Amino acid sequence: MTIKVYLDAVSVIGPGADNWEAWRAILQNPSRYEAARTRTPSINVLPPAERRRIGAGVKLALACGMDALAVTQTDPASITTVFSSSGGDGENCHMICEALAGSDRLISPTRFHNSVHNAPSGYWGIASGAMLPSTSLCAYDASFAVGLLEAATQCFVEGRPVLYIAYDTPYPEPLHGVRPIADQFAVALLLHSAKTQHSMAALTLSLSNSPPSRMERTALQNVCQNIPAARSLPLLQAIAHLAEKAGEQVFLEYVNKRSLSIETSKA
Repeated sequence: MTIKVYLDAVSVIGPGADNWEAWRAILQNPSRYEAARTRTPSINVLPPAERRRIGAGVKLALACGMDALAVTQTDPASITTVFSSSGGDGENCHMICEALAGSDRLISPTRFHNSVHNAPSGYWGIASGAMLPSTSLCAYDASFAVGLLEAATQCFVEGRPVLYIAYDTPYPEPLHGVRPIADQFAVALLLHSAKTQHSMAALTLSLSNSPPSRMERTALQNVCQNIPAARSLPLLQAIAHLAEKAGEQVFLEYVNKRSLSIETSKA
């Protein structure tokens, strides 16, 4: 079975660039890429009390998602959302582990509140006033592909737009030693079930036994391999290449030794 959806907007924040225009230029000409630490975005869509409580993961997810909707001037309250992350807020997890290893073992209510995997979804609801369904999921290194298939399926079946946001943040040591995530990365895709005036690409999804696609430039492959949310880079490069190509097929790491096949074409 195949699922076809339309892509109306993209937003990307990662090591070396913090917006889609910059990433598109890099992916069109990979020799331009210069590695640099991801800059944690600042956000102003939450009340001051909530802004003080959130970590890098929530900031990444909200900033990236809001940027994608701004491209099409879409009201965030009108959008169904899907969030994915391979591990959630690594810094917050570290702080909880430190508290549990201490003598009093008391965990801050704020730490606990932010430890749940759907924390970005909750803060998204506070920021946007959205009351529509929101899904949060995790599939380790395959989280991006699993989340994309979920978002596309909801979009295709329900016939309404879906905003998909995937993000990852590193763990501090000693957790970083057993689960190394190189840097922060987030990507947001606004999907529609039918072509609109904003549609920039058509995406046709199916499952495959082909191996995952690789980035030709070593530095970009390292980003792709070392940050689970950056497994999106082959797809993002195919989208960037639609300026000079009719389309192409990429394969992203999925579960059970399978891949998610995505055929890109001009909308």
